[in-house]
Amino acid sequence: METNPSLFGKLSLSSDIPLYVQLVGIIKRNISSGMLSVGDLLPSEAEFCRTLNISRNTVRQAIGELEDEGLVVRKRGKGTFVADPASNRRGVRYSFTTEVSSLGKVPSSTLVDFSVITPSADICEKMDLREGTSVYCFTRVRNVDGVPLILETSYYPQYIYPNLTQDMLQTYSFYSLLYHVGIAPFSAEDTYEAVLLNASQSRLLEVPDGSCAFYHQRLTKTEDGRIYEYTRSFIRSDRVHLHVQMQKSGMSFSRSID
Repeated sequence: METNPSLFGKLSLSSDIPLYVQLVGIIKRNISSGMLSVGDLLPSEAEFCRTLNISRNTVRQAIGELEDEGLVVRKRGKGTFVADPASNRRGVRYSFTTEVSSLGKVPSSTLVDFSVITPSADICEKMDLREGTSVYCFTRVRNVDGVPLILETSYYPQYIYPNLTQDMLQTYSFYSLLYHVGIAPFSAEDTYEAVLLNASQSRLLEVPDGSCAFYHQRLTKTEDGRIYEYTRSFIRSDRVHLHVQMQKSGMSFSRSID
């Protein structure tokens, strides 16, 4: 049997780039070069672990990242296959890891808090939830090259994935878990405003108390219009720049990281 090209990749233990991000890069290059075609089966977790001498958690993080980008699809009991771009459902795709890695920087996340809560009336209204609905609430610090960049708190109705645990959240991409139960982002509404950080926020972002930041809110919907995600983030304004370009055909928005 011909060896899958993804198993020929070389991972560097001495690199600052996490092993799962390196594995994502290997598989992406094999897809873009045509060495892996639509419908091709990727190696199993055990094959990746045995050949590349990496852990199952590393493989699962990499596959989850590729799923988030719509590059692969997992089929229960059959394995993971290269996805057909034409068959991907239309929608929005965003990955902090991909955004940062594409800039040649090293992404990481630190879980600050994970809980199931009864949200405030304000959050219920934003998410169009009945009051009393239980939601997951977790806060993470998103780091770039080991330095805090974003303090992010996310809310999801518990009923969309009833058995989520803190360990699962630290092992898998939550978006990839949601894909398995048929929940995918279709549209998102973002807002930005300028704010001053309080003492707690400043400490977690390692900046002086009262520093300026971008306060970012995002509501994400499924294709049928249900809001399943509300995220609010504080982004260090000393390291992030927002860019808006206007032309006849419309408006584009991007951000860059120092």
